[in-house]
Amino acid sequence: MMSALTPKILSLTVVPILLLTSVFAQTATDRVGRITSALRNNQFDEALQLLEPALREQARNPQLWALRGLAYSGKGDQKAALASFQSALKISPDYLPALEGASQLEYNAGRAEAVPLLKRVQRLQPNDPTTRAILAVLAYKEDDCAGAVQHFAQTSSLLDSQPGVLQEYGACLIKLKQTQKAISIFQRILSAHPDDPRARRGLAAVQLTAGQPQDALGTLQPLLAAVDPDVTTMRLAAAAYEANKDTPSAVKVLHDAIVKDPRNVALYVDFANIAMTHQSFQTGIEMIDAGLNLQPKAAELYLARGVLYVQVADYERAESDFERAEQLDPNQAVSAAAQGMVAEERNQNDPDRALTNVRSKLAKQPGDAFLWYLQAAILAQKAPLAGSAEFQQASRSARKAVALQPSLAAAHDVLAKLYLQAGQTALAVKESRMALQYDPKDQTALYRLILVLRKTNDKTEIPDLLKRLAKARQDATKEEAEHNRYKLVVEPGSQ
Repeated sequence: MMSALTPKILSLTVVPILLLTSVFAQTATDRVGRITSALRNNQFDEALQLLEPALREQARNPQLWALRGLAYSGKGDQKAALASFQSALKISPDYLPALEGASQLEYNAGRAEAVPLLKRVQRLQPNDPTTRAILAVLAYKEDDCAGAVQHFAQTSSLLDSQPGVLQEYGACLIKLKQTQKAISIFQRILSAHPDDPRARRGLAAVQLTAGQPQDALGTLQPLLAAVDPDVTTMRLAAAAYEANKDTPSAVKVLHDAIVKDPRNVALYVDFANIAMTHQSFQTGIEMIDAGLNLQPKAAELYLARGVLYVQVADYERAESDFERAEQLDPNQAVSAAAQGMVAEERNQNDPDRALTNVRSKLAKQPGDAFLWYLQAAILAQKAPLAGSAEFQQASRSARKAVALQPSLAAAHDVLAKLYLQAGQTALAVKESRMALQYDPKDQTALYRLILVLRKTNDKTEIPDLLKRLAKARQDATKEEAEHNRYKLVVEPGSQ
């Protein structure tokens, strides 16, 4: 989506000299003074020699164990250092210097044990921004954006010097659909690095995601005005132009990008997507052909061309492209191929053949939610009797699809249809509402929900649902007309 800033992992900023200050402040004995002096001067062996008799006399002194951990850490013996800090924590679980030292070592080693230690540090120092920032980064790595954002919000000023971490904050805000807050974060990154094209592209990408293509184009303008704009910027600008309903500019920028970098597979796929949107299928096929001449082993190009072949009812070539894509990249091709097969299933009168194709792919990819949905949709299209083997298989397939991917609105639609056919109106209502939760403009779900509610005593929602259905149809018609404003053609002799 965006050209990311190079991630910069936030380092724990608790350095030995600070820990020494913390430890030394708790005692004024000559022995500890000599030990801390040796540590400050990087005389780690001398510090360990002084610590040995001290620990024999005071084996349950957490301060001495923490100093021992610092000495071993200075020597590079992280295992002995961690063991020393852990010994201090066994004696005094909330001894802050030992908690900070142990959490630093665990964090630097990338171990999950850092999290509970850092949380204990946070409990003792709730306003410490460094600890919260590290907890935020760890939560981000665990894909816990809700927890990460909570911590990030408490470390605002610290993050300005950490653009990579600030970007992670913005990425989590996008995932949580807090796009305006995300935009402000990426604006901060750009303000701190105004000459960094990656920061400018990052902000533009977020603005585009937030449905603000005009703002995205404004952000990109300094880069586009350059004598030789880079292809990454041009690709992002093309997406922004298309989202801003300026298809001629989108096609021109994308074409110029392809001329500049003719082996860039993503550019051909983007062009094919625009061609698909504007029903210029043959033009899209010709552009993909040009890409395949240069990149004959690009699975993404075969997938894109296969979907376009479906639209012109050339099913044999479509299936051949899907199979070739899967051969080239079996880990990524199946889902996209399944989407192409949906179009095939909707445009031909041979559901049995489509079902055979889907089942062969399910045998290879049983975890693909879209394939399970497709099997359910094809079986449901055959209108099996409620309770029959095919009906039950369709129901199981649809349930499997929504279990694997709850956001797949089309699978909820099929499941609602099957429940309604079986007379299970309450479940049909539930699935229709689930579909609308993920796609509020789903006309099938709106229509079916109206149909089901008419059979019940609860008709209060129907007037509002009818208005929503009318609006959804109106918007779809308007969108189709907008897409049909332009047709893409290849000029004779054009590169």
